[in-house]
Parts: sequence; structure tokens; C-alpha cells
Amino acid sequence: MALTIDLTEKNVLITGGISGIGLGTAIQFAKAGAKVIVCAERSVQDEQVQAFYKELHQYSSDVYYYQTDVTNPVEIKQLEEEIRSQFGRLDILISNAGRNIFTTLANCDEETWNTNQKLNLESHWFLGKTMRPLLQVSGQGVIIVLSSNHAYSSIQGCFPYNVAKAALPAMVRAMAIEWTPSIRTVGIAPGFIDTPGNQLWFDSFEDSQKARADTIALHPVKRLGTPEEIGGWCVFLCSEYAAFANGTTYLIDGGRSALMQD
Repeated sequence: MALTIDLTEKNVLITGGISGIGLGTAIQFAKAGAKVIVCAERSVQDEQVQAFYKELHQYSSDVYYYQTDVTNPVEIKQLEEEIRSQFGRLDILISNAGRNIFTTLANCDEETWNTNQKLNLESHWFLGKTMRPLLQVSGQGVIIVLSSNHAYSSIQGCFPYNVAKAALPAMVRAMAIEWTPSIRTVGIAPGFIDTPGNQLWFDSFEDSQKARADTIALHPVKRLGTPEEIGGWCVFLCSEYAAFANGTTYLIDGGRSALMQD
């Protein structure tokens, strides 16, 4: 009999789930049968949100969207109350929402630093802390925190994003130490994934096609990753087959970190 992952009894919340890695992850959970709850900043009438519904409804009718700013503790608490009222519990939290905030050490001002810390670091902590009671209901909750390959090595001009992402594996360890056994916490650190956010970075170069090709050449697999591949990792790590995984952040970068870049 083939190995299958069936999450039909699971409620999953995915932050930043209407595009990029978040959307790819939502698709994979819908395929696995989970009840998919997504939040992002855009209103439900927004074209991107409507496109999200259209995409997800190909795989499941159990899809729900809430407009939420994950940097706002009041809105996060309101989201927790909505989930508690409508679903009673949360089985999986995919703390994905984030954004590339790139500058240099010398040029980074306090406002940029604070914006980066609130979105790319603090929001993951507050989400986990707020959703923890809902995740404890089943005694088998899972939190997945999306970090980045920038947590382990970076390039010029990627401050302060790389600082926040480097802190997330430590947060994963702390959650795993303090919240297990009722909640497992694991991290995923994607490398270059073919998302709109990374395309914006390529477009910042004079020759975006060359920048993209040069980046691909640094990967032994000779391509970028896909959002659905990261989503597949999330589904696996939330399944019974990964029940012993806890406190670890998995670097998924197509082998780029294995190759000396000289």
C-alpha cells in the first residue's frame, strides 16, 4: 500500500497564505484534506484574495480567509477568538508571513529596523504565544516557523532581514523546549524559491534575467525551488511520519549551501 498523508481531521492556519510560499503551502494542505484557514493584510474583496479562493477551491471547499495584520497584537488576538468561536481548536500553525527588507548596515535606519523586527521576528513569537491554547486542545499541535537560508549565510545588502531570520531557529528551539509535548515546533529555512518577492529582487538589477540566471547557476540542482515544494515539506512535518521532529530548522536550498561559491 502506498504511503499517504491524510490531514482531513486537521485545522491549519497559514499566515501570509495568499501568495508565494504561503499559497503553495495552502494548496498542499488542501490536497491533504485539511481545513485551511489563511490570513493576510488584504481585504476579502481584493483581487488577490479572490484569486486565492479560486485556486484553493480546485482542491477543497474547506477554505477560510481572515484579514489580519500579523504585526498587530490586537488583530492577532481577534483572529484567535474567531478561530476559537468557529472551529474550537487549531491543530497546525504555519507562521509564514514575512517580507524581504533589505538594506546595508550603514544605511539601515531605526524605522526600517523596527519594521523588520516586528514583521520578520516578533510576529512569529506573538502568533505562537496567542495560538498556543488552541494548539494544545488536541495535545498534538504543530507549529512551523518559516525562516530563511539567510539565517545561516547571507550576502551584502540583506540587513536587517538576515538578523531576524537568524533569530528564528533559536525561537523554534525555545518553543520546542517549553511547549512540548502538547505542541511540536519545527522550522523551515527555504533558499531561493520562485516567488513574487524573489522576482522583485531580481528586478532590482539592471539585467533581471542575468541576475536570475546567475543565481540559478549557484545551485547544484540548476533551478529555483517552488512554493509547492516548501508546502510539501510543511505537510510532511505535520504528519504522523514526522512526529519525532522537534526543535530543528531544516535548510532547504537546492544544495546551494553545500557548494563553495568561489
